Amino acid sequence: MTIAPLTRADHGRPAAPVRIVHLGLGNFTRAHQAWYTEQAPDHDSWGIAAFSGHSGAGRRSRVVDALAGQDGVYTLITRGAEGDRFAVISSLSAVHAGSEHDAFRRYLADPRVAIMTSTVTESGYQRDGQGHLEMNDAVRADIAALRSDPDAVPLTVPGRVTSGLAARRASGAGPITILPCDNLAENGVAFRTVVTEFAAALDPDLADWAQDPAHVAWATSMVDRITPATTDADVDVVRDGCGYLDAAPVPTEPFAEWVISGAFPAGRPAWEKAGVQIVDDVAPFEQRKLWLLNGAHSLLAYLGPLQGCETVAEAMAEPHCRQAVDDWWATAAPHLSIPAEDYCRALTERFENPNIRHLLAQIASDGSAKLPQRIVPVLELERSQGRLPRVAALGIAAWTLHLRGRSTPVRDAGAVQGLAEGTDADAARRVVAFLAPSLADDSELIGLVETMITELEHSQTSEDALR
Repeated sequence: MTIAPLTRADHGRPAAPVRIVHLGLGNFTRAHQAWYTEQAPDHDSWGIAAFSGHSGAGRRSRVVDALAGQDGVYTLITRGAEGDRFAVISSLSAVHAGSEHDAFRRYLADPRVAIMTSTVTESGYQRDGQGHLEMNDAVRADIAALRSDPDAVPLTVPGRVTSGLAARRASGAGPITILPCDNLAENGVAFRTVVTEFAAALDPDLADWAQDPAHVAWATSMVDRITPATTDADVDVVRDGCGYLDAAPVPTEPFAEWVISGAFPAGRPAWEKAGVQIVDDVAPFEQRKLWLLNGAHSLLAYLGPLQGCETVAEAMAEPHCRQAVDDWWATAAPHLSIPAEDYCRALTERFENPNIRHLLAQIASDGSAKLPQRIVPVLELERSQGRLPRVAALGIAAWTLHLRGRSTPVRDAGAVQGLAEGTDADAARRVVAFLAPSLADDSELIGLVETMITELEHSQTSEDALR
């Protein structure tokens, strides 16, 4: 029997007028921003035109081609502990390859477009170590191309957005909000910095215009939803469960969070009625996520493999790992400025979900950059108040064993494996000094880390340190 394909006419709702332009079409935005827009009560007035992240000539993504063949609609698979739920998402009114830059400029020059969102990952920002625009070869090439021909197709994200804003300025289309949705602290400030610095190198008047809130409002957001890559099995699940063929379904977890601060002078969907939190300051929510979610993830990533665990759910089912997570939350939560109890309950449910296969090896990568943000700030606060948090020392010790190759393969751009060499005492001293320079002379902390390294290294079950 032939299975009919998913189409807007048969399974979705009519395409809404495009009022949001999105840069960086992938699974996450389809499970997050597009889903929230679908849930908004005024979704019929807020269509999204989405562009893939790469703008090189001839560059098309599989998801763009698949969605174009389905009129932009797709199935969201919400994968909870009890099983899968399906929903057709119709909020993508148009999908484009990133190389269709003329279309991107036309949308941004349209007064009906009120918002531009993005999910381009931190690497797409083209930032240097100080948070400014990195004048690398790609950025310089874009600046030169746009100076020579304003209609040129830039390849970098700052270049693409600057070109789009130039088109809006020229058309007099009115104010627009730029709302980045990347997993990056203060993403609105970061995005504004690189775009306006690119604009300044191209046209200082354009940079001044883009920094005027009467023309461009730069909003900030915090996003959260685990969204794995789509597999052939997901296509089969939708076919069997829904009776149609969807070439681009998206699996995701039940939990979703979106916190936004900023102005929307040209309007926005009623996202708050779909569960989005509109706040004055995103920072406390970013800190809560960083310490409680990401911090616990890092603990599990280094402790779990020592107990034979491969996924977050498996580690949460291991009693000693679970106790370490509970201890971490009890240590970190009092230092937050917003409530944490309900959030931790939600995290427990998420972490225990057996149908989301979140690999510890993936989380364990780049610990040299992650631990100073996730674990060390809480450790420093605890030490400043005269306390020695055993669980923080345990996390540092477990990372040391990770560097020694005792768990998952080491994938760390910091090239830090040498820190763990030598005696346990030497390793403890070097690792603490590297992760937390302010505590490099804290002999009590270093001694505890050394003890835990030894216990983890020589205990068959790691129970001595994990207890």
